[in-house]
Amino acid sequence: MKTFYLNTENLRNEVKNLSVGDKVYLSGTVYTSRDAAHQRIFDLIEKHMPLPYPIYDSVVYYAGPTPTPKGLAIGSCGPTTSGRMDSFSPKLLDMGQICMIGKGERNNDVIDAIVRNKAIYLCAIGGCGALASRCITNCEVIAFEDLGCESIKKLTFKDFPLTVAIDSKGNNIFER
Repeated sequence: MKTFYLNTENLRNEVKNLSVGDKVYLSGTVYTSRDAAHQRIFDLIEKHMPLPYPIYDSVVYYAGPTPTPKGLAIGSCGPTTSGRMDSFSPKLLDMGQICMIGKGERNNDVIDAIVRNKAIYLCAIGGCGALASRCITNCEVIAFEDLGCESIKKLTFKDFPLTVAIDSKGNNIFER
């Protein structure tokens, strides 16, 4: 297992070098999105309407941050269960999404889409949302504000700690 310090801007070029179990400290732009926001994105896709962020090369963190305390960039920001997004993920990966961040296993359709698109699935440590928020330097609501904590936010990560859970070859940490 290796350790990588990566930026979202060049993640597509680095994915092939990552293997299950590798540690990744990720910096750059990351978007939050959970099931309610994913459904709205799919509604926009179906209607051929503009999307809240570019899907190609995007990194999505399945999180619903808590309200922001005074003086901080964001409240507690831990991962949510990724399986709730499994019905949406293959299409988004086929549209060019490069990375998903969450917790827990993914279904075979998602794993096939990861391999087909040479993408990656990273896991964040659940239960450490307050600690994880220290690695987020900026947070801006960019879509679906009415969803509250489930609105889509544009985050700036600085050395956010993650583990490669499913690599671009389909190797799966949950099968070890």
